[in-house]
Amino acid sequence: MKVATVAQMRNLDKTAISKYGISGPILMENAGEAAYYLITDELDDVAGLDFVVLCGGGHNGGDGLVVARKLHSMGARIQLFLLGRPEKFDDTVRPYYEMAVKIGIPIVMVHNEDALPAVAAALADADVIIDALFGTGLSREVGGRYARIIELINQSPAMIVSIDIPSGVHGDTGQVMGVAVQADATITFGLPKPGNLIYPGYELGGDLTVTHISFPPQLYEQDALHVALSPFPSMPERRGDAHKGSVGKAMFVAGASRYLGAPYFAAMAFLRAGGGLAYLATPESVAPFIANKGSEIVLMPRQATPEGSLALANLDDLLADSTEMAMVCLGSGVSLQPETQKLVRELALQLPAPLLIDGDGLTAIAGHPDITLHRNAPTILTPHPGEMARLLGVSVRDVQGNRLESALRAAGEWGATVVLKGAHTIIAHPDGRAYFNLSGNPGMATAGSGDVLTGVIAGMFAAMHFDFEAAARMGAFIHGLAGDLAADELGEEGVIAGDILARVPDAIRFYREHREIIARTNYGKVAVI
Repeated sequence: MKVATVAQMRNLDKTAISKYGISGPILMENAGEAAYYLITDELDDVAGLDFVVLCGGGHNGGDGLVVARKLHSMGARIQLFLLGRPEKFDDTVRPYYEMAVKIGIPIVMVHNEDALPAVAAALADADVIIDALFGTGLSREVGGRYARIIELINQSPAMIVSIDIPSGVHGDTGQVMGVAVQADATITFGLPKPGNLIYPGYELGGDLTVTHISFPPQLYEQDALHVALSPFPSMPERRGDAHKGSVGKAMFVAGASRYLGAPYFAAMAFLRAGGGLAYLATPESVAPFIANKGSEIVLMPRQATPEGSLALANLDDLLADSTEMAMVCLGSGVSLQPETQKLVRELALQLPAPLLIDGDGLTAIAGHPDITLHRNAPTILTPHPGEMARLLGVSVRDVQGNRLESALRAAGEWGATVVLKGAHTIIAHPDGRAYFNLSGNPGMATAGSGDVLTGVIAGMFAAMHFDFEAAARMGAFIHGLAGDLAADELGEEGVIAGDILARVPDAIRFYREHREIIARTNYGKVAVI
């Protein structure tokens, strides 16, 4: 499913009207009908229930007026609070306001704070609250009576349904504009917006449902929409005549005297994801400790600096070793030692194989985008927000304030596929395409989790033979699915990297067995009506 920015959604609406003759009132009626269907499907019988509908002055408020009218027709008790001024309604919204007046829906104008006690009393007694205040067009901080009403909404024990996006959430970034509604369910129209999928907007929206409001498929599936939910391709079966060489060799340049877990998790995750041979180039002082735990890993002990990290003298040997590899993964736990950081930069520039750079490797190349731009083979970067901030020369707050824009910018500037880790992980490609990964959970915020991701992506490429870009997307999904399986069994708080690693094979099997359901339900995260 595609994802549309706020500006793109406006253009889709305009195109539906101008090119396909689907008028604004039809779109609004369809939006309200879908919201009504969502509510009645959840509650079965709305007759006699108390609904409070809060409408702003724009089209989001118009959608709320449609919902109010339909609920009223089914015997629900409606109290409608209108924050917009009727005389300012456009030609699409005005008829719906007039219908509400004519059929006798009680309407209270909330043009100043004098009406707030009445709003508070109604919200306290409501069974269901319909939030139709702002929609996705909000561009400034919420204040005044709007902020107070949102606070009152959040204090109510009623079921809260937001129209298009929780009021107060930015449609493109998912960030809270001062204060935002905490909804139990959100129905968004046409396509999901980035703010529906990026935290905290995703969490504030509750259960997310999308309706295409009668857009034709050629409109909402057009190639000009470059952002989408990550697709769910078939997972190849292993050939009957497979051998360890045919299912992939990967080399991991990783580890230092203080970082024994990172190289182990990365190399073992590759094997757990189907890889045939995992070669680990690590300081000679570190290799025996890793061998005790990961006897399936092919150790390649290398010269160390006095600080116990990989020495620059290893450059030629590592370049020679890489020639037979399907993929090289560089940077997990290599440390910030200056000589090792220089080694990483030289390797990243000269390695002939497809390359994944993670962890300390990302710090090494920060400020040197020419390294990846000039590579002859493709590159994947897997930063967490702090590493992304270093790559872009901005603050972590800037990255988290607009995760999608940050991922797309980095992919373009570095000429690489970028996997921006976090909730939700975003996979961006240099040509401007980006995908939201919907698997994973907060329990995966644990040391070593990212190293497991490195190995799983390598496995998807070298062992499962996905193309390079699909390997990044599938690696992110399988990694998150393994984390979800671990959290289901152990609880989120107790998950560690080893638990995620151990469940990678289970995740692959689960995916094979349930792929069609996963695809049809968007992994149970985004329903479609």
